[in-house]
Amino acid sequence: MNVVNTVDPRDGRRRATDLNETDESRLEVVAGQASRAAQWLSGLGRIGRAEMLDRIAASLESRRADLVAVAEAETGLSQARLETELTRSALQFRMFGDVLRDGGYVEAAIDHAADTPLGPGPDLRRMLVPLGPVAVFGASNFPFAFSVAGGDTASALAAGCPTVLKAHPSHPLTSHASADAIGSAIRDLDGPDGVLTTVYGEQAGRSLVRHPAIRAVALTGSVGAARAIQAAIDERPDPIPLYAELSSVNPIVVLPGAAVDRGDAIAEGLFASFTASGGQLCTKPGLAFIPADRAGEHLVDVLRGRVASAGGTVLLNERIRDAYESGATAFERAGARVSARPQVEPGEGFTVAPTLLEVDLPGLTAEIADECFGPLMVVVWYRDVAELDAVLATVPPSLTGSVHRGPRDDVDAVRGLVDVLAARSGRIVFDGYPTGVRVSWAQHHGGPWPSTNAVHTSVGATSIRRFLRPLAWQDAPEWVLPDELRDAYTAIPRRVDGKLESKGE
Repeated sequence: MNVVNTVDPRDGRRRATDLNETDESRLEVVAGQASRAAQWLSGLGRIGRAEMLDRIAASLESRRADLVAVAEAETGLSQARLETELTRSALQFRMFGDVLRDGGYVEAAIDHAADTPLGPGPDLRRMLVPLGPVAVFGASNFPFAFSVAGGDTASALAAGCPTVLKAHPSHPLTSHASADAIGSAIRDLDGPDGVLTTVYGEQAGRSLVRHPAIRAVALTGSVGAARAIQAAIDERPDPIPLYAELSSVNPIVVLPGAAVDRGDAIAEGLFASFTASGGQLCTKPGLAFIPADRAGEHLVDVLRGRVASAGGTVLLNERIRDAYESGATAFERAGARVSARPQVEPGEGFTVAPTLLEVDLPGLTAEIADECFGPLMVVVWYRDVAELDAVLATVPPSLTGSVHRGPRDDVDAVRGLVDVLAARSGRIVFDGYPTGVRVSWAQHHGGPWPSTNAVHTSVGATSIRRFLRPLAWQDAPEWVLPDELRDAYTAIPRRVDGKLESKGE
């Protein structure tokens, strides 16, 4: 077996771990355990799974210090950032406990037998049920919240789906420690092996998505990774869904009135948003459209000063470092000018300099309007708000689009921008910044390709929908029905004979 290595991005040193890449024989065992664990998860029911998720959250929090220390050594992310991310992970598990207790996510519907214009109609009852074991690919940039202890895992387990995690090579020890924390909570409930398992290695990932036991795949990663996984899925005799969150530019438009009223504050906000966590966030703003007037120039002057005085930032791995540097070079070759970039001494690790580029609106090409993962943002100077609608329609669709308004900015112009952004993004942010994704019932984290490849989101309560399928029962005896579809059951909202009924009705 090949040994799994870990690398500290702060010094670039590679170290062997006690973990091994998962071979085919082990993968067969894992898949078999996951298939058998599905029955246990189903037997827990919604309320039992909610308790399990609460226990997982508590287990993660009880190991906070150890988990954060391991992740800091493997990712170079700050302790404060990792503390916040671990809190978010625990919050996600608890939120899905609330989703389960509410029960509305099953979309229970009952149509009693009745005469219809087409003749006698049968008794029909429908709800969403678990797909079965699912595969989740951990993300490089979120060692907790989008990896083993992430929202994909929380939503899959909430749905009743055993989960096999393919650990990201940037943080294998963090993945192992997170899985152990989750497994401890499951064992406390006498859960079997296979409810959650972690596998390691690129070949294991390909074999995992080909395995007949796996019924869906979730990924937060690159377009290239998604294409590779889809190619492996296409080798299956039976297709399964891939839910992927991929590439995003997240344009921000600063209107003239906003630049006048709060230019300094916007400059600070832009700097924090595109450099946070080394710019390694899927919601990082890559393009900022700034008015080419006195207020806009002042705003960018402040932004230049913040960038020029910034130190270097450590990126997660060598591949990301190399892609960042080549991306910045490609933007410059395509016509973007360096606006600010601090001098950073090269070190042994994966340290880079934050980069602010600028281009006049006519020079915004497809090469510049692309994602560059890392602390880079392009200022796009515009002279007339009327120019923006057509230009934004050529920017790649994204997870988010943002508009900063001032009291003197034209309302119709704002409506026009919102219409364009609504057609090309999944979330529109007003007078704020796209980084910082709230975990809540109303949140959505998707958008048109290439930001995501499906209409279902990877954040928020509705992300559970990815791991469920509809099942209808026709003229079924009551004893075979799930509790949620029995006439006397009123603990969840249901649609009965076309009428939406709240709990207790």
